[in-house]
Amino acid sequence: MNAMTHKERFLNALNRKPVDQLPCGDGLWGETHARYIQEGHLRTGEDVCTHFDMSWRTADWLISVADFDFKDKVINETEDTILKLNGNGAQLRLWKARSGTPEHVDFAVKERAAWEDTIKPHLLKVDRRRIPFENYRLRKAQSAKEQRAFGWAGVAPFELIHPVCGHEHMLMGMALDPDWVLDMAMTYADFTIMHLETLFAEEGLPEFMWFYEDMGFKERPFMSPAMYEALIMPGHKKLFDYAHSKGLKVVVHSCGFVEPLVPGLVAAGMDCLQAMEVKAGMDMPRIAKQFGDRISFCGNLDIRILATNDRALIDAELNRKIPPILKMGSGFILHSDHSIPPEVDHDTLHWFFDHGRRITERI
Repeated sequence: MNAMTHKERFLNALNRKPVDQLPCGDGLWGETHARYIQEGHLRTGEDVCTHFDMSWRTADWLISVADFDFKDKVINETEDTILKLNGNGAQLRLWKARSGTPEHVDFAVKERAAWEDTIKPHLLKVDRRRIPFENYRLRKAQSAKEQRAFGWAGVAPFELIHPVCGHEHMLMGMALDPDWVLDMAMTYADFTIMHLETLFAEEGLPEFMWFYEDMGFKERPFMSPAMYEALIMPGHKKLFDYAHSKGLKVVVHSCGFVEPLVPGLVAAGMDCLQAMEVKAGMDMPRIAKQFGDRISFCGNLDIRILATNDRALIDAELNRKIPPILKMGSGFILHSDHSIPPEVDHDTLHWFFDHGRRITERI
């Protein structure tokens, strides 16, 4: 097989077509990036995608906070954390010096009336200030010059709803007022599409779309498959149908255990499942036995094994997971099952990419 470009590898993997090497990429935690700079492996400001020779770039997502003109207010501050009120009416506590999911402290929206009065009216028209035109334009041009794949990446309805009302109120709403949750999902799907229409009309199409939807925790999804299919899947289907109408494949990222939701995601039009956290219970070969002829995969390589920095263990993980996927005719994109924490040495990550992408030569 002739040598392929990064773009060709990535798009072939999404389409379950042969590749000369696996496309590869990953994300560094802020602490990881700082460690690599401190140790002299990265220069300040150096491009990580170029440094590790990754296969794709994405443009930033839309600014989705409801009241765009609201300035965050500091409610409380300690040496380590800061509590802020934002334009969604949400009080979130964040770490100052390290990465982590914000603590949900309180929400102005806890039921349908508050959603309809304070959030939904902000989401019904295009606001050009929400669209990262320049970032999109620059990343698109840079990707084309480097022959890397270029995608638009953003959050989908589940990840747009819970910042407004929190997981607890959203999940209670699924049980007690499902029409409210469905309305939020469809409103955010429409909100996303109307802004993307504006962006794509002026700056051109990407080559794929990547949606973030963290819908699970350890060994369980946040909702039953029936609730997913009734309340969240309609928003997904609308977004995925929109992407397909533009000729674009859809990558869906989800942390946590979401295997019970995969049939619905496939039915909605997902083309590639990304992340597949091993510690949460996700097993790519098991999922691929049922859906490998319809979707591609990205991830499921246990980050805890990468963090050992033991190359023999990492090689065993690569050989255990990837060859079965490729042999059944599915596509695979080399990526950890989450992102790269500071315990992973720089040289380990370089080796993971360089060695892992050539697994096609060893099968």
